[in-house]
Amino acid sequence: MFYIGLDIGGTKCAVCIGEVQNGTLALIDKDKFATGKGRDPHEVMGELYTHAVSLLGAHGMTFSDISGIGISCGGPLDAKAGVILSPPNLPGWDHIEIVSYFEEKTGVKTYLQNDANACAVAEWKFGAGRNPETGKCVENMVFCTFGTGFGAGLILGGKLYSGTSDMAGEVGHLRLVRESESRGEKLPIGYNKYGSAEGYCSGGGIAQLGCFAVENALARGESPRLWEEAGHDYANITAKLIGDLADDGDALSFSIYAMCGEKLGETLSVLVDLLNPSLIVLGGIFMRSAHLIRPKMEEVMRRETLAFANDVCTVVPAGLGETIGDYAALSVAVGDF
Repeated sequence: MFYIGLDIGGTKCAVCIGEVQNGTLALIDKDKFATGKGRDPHEVMGELYTHAVSLLGAHGMTFSDISGIGISCGGPLDAKAGVILSPPNLPGWDHIEIVSYFEEKTGVKTYLQNDANACAVAEWKFGAGRNPETGKCVENMVFCTFGTGFGAGLILGGKLYSGTSDMAGEVGHLRLVRESESRGEKLPIGYNKYGSAEGYCSGGGIAQLGCFAVENALARGESPRLWEEAGHDYANITAKLIGDLADDGDALSFSIYAMCGEKLGETLSVLVDLLNPSLIVLGGIFMRSAHLIRPKMEEVMRRETLAFANDVCTVVPAGLGETIGDYAALSVAVGDF
C-alpha cells in the first residue's frame, strides 16, 4: 500500500511517498521546498499539492494509487477536525482547514497530527522505540522535537496520548526561568513566552543565547570568536555556527550548549517524574550535538528526578535520523495508533 506524507515546518516543507509491506515502512521518494516567511498558507498548500502530483507522476502513479495522506505540522491544531489553529512557528496559519483542502483536491482520506505526535508514532513503530529483533514496541515513550520548536509526543500504555484538545505534550511552553529569577540577564523567548523550555531548547533559542553571550562579551570590551565568525552580524549567529565552534574548542560556544543541556535536563526531569517513561527520544539538534548537550542534561536529571524513575529511563537520539520528518508524516497516513 502506498501513502503520501506532508511535513509542514516553520522553515521548510517536504512531500514524500512511502510504501508499507509486511509491517515495514519504506520511503520511496521525497521533495522539499522552503516554507517562506509571510506566505499565504493556501499558497503553501498549493505548492504541497503540486509537488505531490509531480512526485506521483515521476513514479507512474496518481492519487488513485494512494491509500492515505498524512500531514505533520507544528501545533496547536485540532487533529479530529483537521484544522491547523495557530502555530507560533507558522505566523498567519490561523484556523486553516487543511484536511478538507487535500481531501477535496485529491479524493484521498487525509489525516493530521502535530509534528511531535507524528514523530513519536514514527519513532515508536519504526525507529528507536521498536526492538529490531523482536519487533515489539515500548509501552511508554516520549519523543521531543528539538529544532525550530520544542514539543513532546507521548506514547503511554502503548497508545498515542494527545489529550482532551490535542494539546498534550506542549512542554516547550513550560516556563523554566521567570524574569524575577533572571538576575538581570536577558531571557530567551520561545512559544511566545520568555524563559520557556523552547526558548532554551530550540535552534532559535540557542541562537538567542549566543547573541546574549556576544552582547555581554562586547560590553566587557572583548570580541569573542563567535562574533568574528558571524561577521559582526547578529543575524549570522545560529545554533549550527555555535555548535561548530563548540566542537572546535571555543569555550563561549561550548558554554552556550551547556546551558541548553542544563535546561533540557530540567525539562526532561519533569517528564520522567510525571510520566515514568522507559525511553525518551530526542530529534533535531540533539541528533547532531548530543555530545555537547548530554553531560549537563544527565547531571541535572540525576539531581532532579526520582532515582527509581530515572534509572529505568534511557535518553537516545532519534533512530530514524534526518528522515524522521518524512517517516512522521507517512506514519500519520498509515494510522493505527
